[in-house]
Amino acid sequence: MSLASHLEELQRKHGDIERELGEAMNHPSVDDLQIVMLKRRKLALKDEIEKLRGAPTQH
Repeated sequence: MSLASHLEELQRKHGDIERELGEAMNHPSVDDLQIVMLKRRKLALKDEIEKLRGAPTQH
């Protein structure tokens, strides 16, 4: 998998979690722990994306 396609996949997952988080926050029955877990996953993906963007390209 190329770096560009890996970044695209991570960004897609980040967006999916962002949408899931928005939906979860609109439902009063959602457990606070679930929201915290989603936020952590989203942050971990963001950190990985930023790390890869800063990585030198390999040819």
